[in-house]
Amino acid sequence: MNLIVGLGNPEVKYHNNRHNIGFMVIDKLLEGLSYTTLNKPAFRGNLYKYHNLLLLKPQTYMNLSGESVHAVSDYFNPEKIIVIHDDLDLRFGVLKFKYEGGNGGHNGLKSIDAHIGKSYYRVRVGIGKPKDKDKIISHVLSDFSTREKKYLDEIIDQAARACLHLIEMPLQTVAQRDSLNLKLTNELLI
Repeated sequence: MNLIVGLGNPEVKYHNNRHNIGFMVIDKLLEGLSYTTLNKPAFRGNLYKYHNLLLLKPQTYMNLSGESVHAVSDYFNPEKIIVIHDDLDLRFGVLKFKYEGGNGGHNGLKSIDAHIGKSYYRVRVGIGKPKDKDKIISHVLSDFSTREKKYLDEIIDQAARACLHLIEMPLQTVAQRDSLNLKLTNELLI
């Protein structure tokens, strides 16, 4: 059994926010699958099962994501845990992968680290960083721009494929095969 976790916030008002890219990738992975929903209050999230694959969208809000991941991982003891999250340190259009390491100040990752440790895979989806540090919160909690949306489907598709590849292949293979560095116009470079 393997667990793929998409990070995001549960309310409708956050649905298209940059911070919810993890939820968007989980939704993409679920498209066309005949999955079973395994929602138990203890899981504190929307959990879906397809054969030997669990897909989780924590409903705890970003800062408490570790509570949901911990409950599900304790119950199922997955072989691999893969977490999809937005990354301010990568420009929009970049997709990278990591195992263990620091959290880069990401509150969802901080929560997961506190609850299960750092031994999990990360699919890092670049959302860019505003020049003014005071605008970081409004940046992550805002929707993708019209210009960004032109590339968003491609990024989500690639991230979804990469999650599945991480289950079957070594990290270095996936990093070489599935990393994304879209050549974007200057107007999108944040």
